[in-house]
Amino acid sequence: MQADSSIDISAESVQPQEPRRRRFKLGWLRSDWDLYLMLVPGILFFALFRYLPMWGIVISFQDYNPFGGIWKSDWVGLKHFIALWNYDGFWLIFRNSIMLSLLNLIFFFPVPILLALMLNEVRKKYFKNVIQSIIYMPHFISWVVVAGISYLILATQDGIVNEYLTRLGGEAQSFLTSSNWFRPLIILQSIWKEAGWGTIIFLAALSGVDPQLYEASVVDGANRWRQLWHITLPAIRSTIFILLILRLGHILDNGFEQIFLMLSATTYSVGDVFETYVYREGLVGGKYSYTTAVGLFKSVVGLVMVVLANRLAKKFGEEGVY
Repeated sequence: MQADSSIDISAESVQPQEPRRRRFKLGWLRSDWDLYLMLVPGILFFALFRYLPMWGIVISFQDYNPFGGIWKSDWVGLKHFIALWNYDGFWLIFRNSIMLSLLNLIFFFPVPILLALMLNEVRKKYFKNVIQSIIYMPHFISWVVVAGISYLILATQDGIVNEYLTRLGGEAQSFLTSSNWFRPLIILQSIWKEAGWGTIIFLAALSGVDPQLYEASVVDGANRWRQLWHITLPAIRSTIFILLILRLGHILDNGFEQIFLMLSATTYSVGDVFETYVYREGLVGGKYSYTTAVGLFKSVVGLVMVVLANRLAKKFGEEGVY
């Protein structure tokens, strides 16, 4: 009888717990409804412009017919991928894409970090805000305007740089049509336009550093360089690794607009990349399935690079992106 009564009591005690738990969950959601509401635009953006378009990659395995659509197009398997690998100029555009990305990693990637470190040392808030505004502004200029400025400055005839070279007794240089100058020009344009904007993330990371760490280091006799090396850099190290990993995911992406505007017949050997190739074959040539296969190939290479870089970062003691 005692056992039966204990079973009945436990059963009665379990029954009211379920609705209480449900009420607790609903109350928790209601109390933070404004935070969840802020997630809605981001979720919709990724759903509409990132995940939904992924359905279109199926046409890379088809001979896509715009009039028949995906459902009425013939499946061809890996035909377009094999055609890409057998393309005579494949290794040329692959090499050009890799070279430009590596040059960006070597010369462009460290510049926002250096700028953020220098801005962090500016103590006068007014001057810091002015400098930030100046270096941010080029980000809002379109690549068309940047290309136009480049043509005005570097043109062989009437260009500002060549005017000074000839006045100093030198010879005018064909900066815009020389294959030797194409890559340095692209990197310099990227640095001028985007380096200032890239400092935002690093400055945000530096704003979270406890000022007491600097005060304690001063008491211990550390100078500015010691503070930079032992406090400031470790504070943004994880951010640097994460952005580096994400950049490696776009190792074959160099931006269409900038390259297309600066490309000429004499610089195709060093400037023709996947973006310009896809433009010619896809938009101009109408090979939608083929160029989708090119895009999928780039994405797979980027995914492999992210996985490898993430594992390497973890071996160095960093958290990585996942």
